[in-house]
Amino acid sequence: MNSYSIADNFNHFFKIKFANNKLLRQEAFRIRYGVYSRELGWEPENELELETDECDDYSYHCLLEHRRTNVYAGCVRLVIPPVSNPTLPLPFEANCLHSARTDIVDSTTFARGSFGEISRLAVLETFRRRAKEKSVPFVLQDINPETVYTEEERRNFPNIAMGLYLAAVALADICRHRGMFVMMEPRLNKRLQRFGLPFEQVGDEIDYHGLRAMFYLDKDNFNSQLSDELLALYKIIYNDLAQQMSLIPFSDCTDK
Repeated sequence: MNSYSIADNFNHFFKIKFANNKLLRQEAFRIRYGVYSRELGWEPENELELETDECDDYSYHCLLEHRRTNVYAGCVRLVIPPVSNPTLPLPFEANCLHSARTDIVDSTTFARGSFGEISRLAVLETFRRRAKEKSVPFVLQDINPETVYTEEERRNFPNIAMGLYLAAVALADICRHRGMFVMMEPRLNKRLQRFGLPFEQVGDEIDYHGLRAMFYLDKDNFNSQLSDELLALYKIIYNDLAQQMSLIPFSDCTDK
């Protein structure tokens, strides 16, 4: 496997799964609970041990499955207000719209259902954590967790978060959205830009679980700046999701 590309290696060890039923969505909620509630303390703990909010009902959820163990390593969602109820807010609209730089991008002028927000990306501790790492739901850098996973598998763990980001972008691409938003740390944006996802900062920095700002990625940049290796991975993820999504109704993904 050492001579394989990033896409080949990723596809060998992991697969993206579209959470198209209650059981799969609950797997995502369990991962989020373990990371956002129990580990980081950003959300309250509860008896069900599921981390959910009102946006989950109008979100498309993805899981990343570790093929050998069938363990779900991480999750991400794309929040999209349904055309049938366009007043429902995205997370950044509910919590951070006051920080928006409308002179750069004014989301209030966009047609509802034509854009979404990447949210709740989380990766299990065993797939990302070094002993000295604290207060992060995922990493986009080299890691060396103490787990039962092989050294070859661990070398691919840094690509987990990138694969989940690409899955969210692929969802927006499949839905033919005009663009997508995300709240994130400016330093994370610098990493994503190096990977070929040139999110543009469209909001002032605010204290929101740390220093964060609103960023926007236009549809023209969904995959046009990815390196050849990451573009190959993007195509694998896109095709996997498109195939899975064709099996269920997906009425809110409309041409825009």
